[in-house]
Amino acid sequence: MDFPSFDLTGQVALVTGAARGLGRAISLALAHKGADVALGLRDVKADSGVAAEIRAMGRRALALQMDMTRLEEVHRAVAEAAREFGRLDILVNNAGLGPENPAEKVREEDFDLTVAVNLKGTFFASQAAGRVMIRQGSGKIINMSSQAGFAALPTESIYCMTKAAIAHLTKCLAVEWGKHGITVNAVAPTFIRTPGTETALADAAFRADTIERIAGLHRIGEPMEVAGAVVFLASPAAALITGETILIDGGWTAR
Repeated sequence: MDFPSFDLTGQVALVTGAARGLGRAISLALAHKGADVALGLRDVKADSGVAAEIRAMGRRALALQMDMTRLEEVHRAVAEAAREFGRLDILVNNAGLGPENPAEKVREEDFDLTVAVNLKGTFFASQAAGRVMIRQGSGKIINMSSQAGFAALPTESIYCMTKAAIAHLTKCLAVEWGKHGITVNAVAPTFIRTPGTETALADAAFRADTIERIAGLHRIGEPMEVAGAVVFLASPAAALITGETILIDGGWTAR
């Protein structure tokens, strides 16, 4: 009898937006389970120390210039990761952003930037990695959706729109690429304690309202709680799961 395996030894992963927050936690968690990790960074010169932490675990790490708004950098980073490590088994499309503004005040430049990073960047990174994985005959792609794709958040209409689109893109790619041995899934976190949410959560009223809306567990999530689901989806244990988006929302959308 073969029991479920969560071991990633010998696997190669590429994580976008890997410098901090969820990207950092996901990169470290994948390395902890045995994967070598390529780190997609908006500014490769701004060393956040993630590569050194991965190497300290005995895994290989590769820092890559990968601004998700520059498709030439996206394609180059995927190619360099595959060339350096000899293969690419896992892509985690973590990079994302969401400028807040009431819908009636959204600026075109904010709309374009949010779509460019969250949706366009995710698609073309998946396309580039997908081409490598199709040649290999195997691969795992994990996208970053959000509870915002399943629940309306005031002042975040564009962000919500892109994250809902990610959930459906995940299904589309899963159906199209399954014949090549590629699974495509997504995770959809609630508010997580990261540098990106630090300012918002520092507001006592906002924090209290957020905790109340996380209707099951009534607490703010931690980055490694999202990373755990990513590791699962990247592992052999999730071999029969594809096209799914796992909500990691503490019960927010269950209410």
